[in-house]
Amino acid sequence: MFDYKKITVVSNRHLCQCPFDEQIRRVCELQPAGIILREKDLEEADYTALAEMVLPICEAAGVPLIIHTYPQAARALGISRIHMPLPLLRSCSQAGDPHSLDDFKIIGCSTHSLAEAQEAIALGADYLTAGHIFTTDCKKGLAPRGLSFLREVCQASPLPVHAIGGISFDEEQIRQVLECGAAGVCIMSAAMRI
Repeated sequence: MFDYKKITVVSNRHLCQCPFDEQIRRVCELQPAGIILREKDLEEADYTALAEMVLPICEAAGVPLIIHTYPQAARALGISRIHMPLPLLRSCSQAGDPHSLDDFKIIGCSTHSLAEAQEAIALGADYLTAGHIFTTDCKKGLAPRGLSFLREVCQASPLPVHAIGGISFDEEQIRQVLECGAAGVCIMSAAMRI
């Protein structure tokens, strides 16, 4: 049986086989640790509108919604959790930047190497995602970084590390990831098809 509190769902509305709001409801029924609303193909206005639709579903289920990429969208919705790609975290962390992330309670950052993980830690991230760990269609043609990479990042990080990439609702796979020291896993494709 899964400990769904170890699973953070990452959204991708293009993978859903039902309306997106219905998919979010299905995901929320599992009571995951949170949902990162990724949807990185959307411009900020469209992303904000989508987040406005998703937020009440998450709130009704008691599942934290984590905004991806757009701090202003999070602020507009009163959400204090943000997940940033490293280049954006870097730009928001520069001294005197008016787009500083100081007002966020939780800042996550996507990392793809030990050096990136160390930089994200230095920039003030509260947790990291590290990947991609297994082969995934989302990174077609790119070799996975594997469990040894994950173990290296987990051992070096004082922050919680969440494995991402090619992870499904497979107990053995999740066990392997957690044994590397990961605090949890992120699941996208499989979660968008439940």
